[in-house]
Amino acid sequence: MSRIAVLALGSNLGDRAAMLQGAVDAILESPAVTGLAVSPVYETAPVDGSDQPEYLNAVLLLDTELPAEALLDRAHAVEQAFGRVRQERFGARTLDVDVIAVGDETSSDPSLTLPHPRAHERAFVLAPLGDVAPDLVLPGRGTVSQLLAALPHPIDGTAAMRKRDDITLRLPL
Repeated sequence: MSRIAVLALGSNLGDRAAMLQGAVDAILESPAVTGLAVSPVYETAPVDGSDQPEYLNAVLLLDTELPAEALLDRAHAVEQAFGRVRQERFGARTLDVDVIAVGDETSSDPSLTLPHPRAHERAFVLAPLGDVAPDLVLPGRGTVSQLLAALPHPIDGTAAMRKRDDITLRLPL
């Protein structure tokens, strides 16, 4: 059964733009996924305000037949291929690939909560997702455009988050 899935991509170590493009390419190597859209790139400050480099963030919209768990396994394999080391929560990373939503599936399993438990409050997920799928519904939360409108701090190009029009990710041909 084919479903729309949303993956959030982030990087704040190394060649961040190359890491994001590499992730898009690697994820879409699977014949069980088809890329529908890749968002513009945003640069954001670390969530916890720690002293680490800023992130580049984007989202990848997919059509997939993979079960959610298999999509998560694929995301982790891609992270590992790009040198991701899981040492500390919210620590700096070469690549972060989060499964945000898979169709209308919901899950409270600690290994894969769907939709992602904090996606509805994270501008660095919602802003890029709003650029490619503003009417997409995060199950139990609402549409992306509604969630963006409810954020306490609008996306206004401040130092905390800004769109990087000089960086463009592409879907493989």
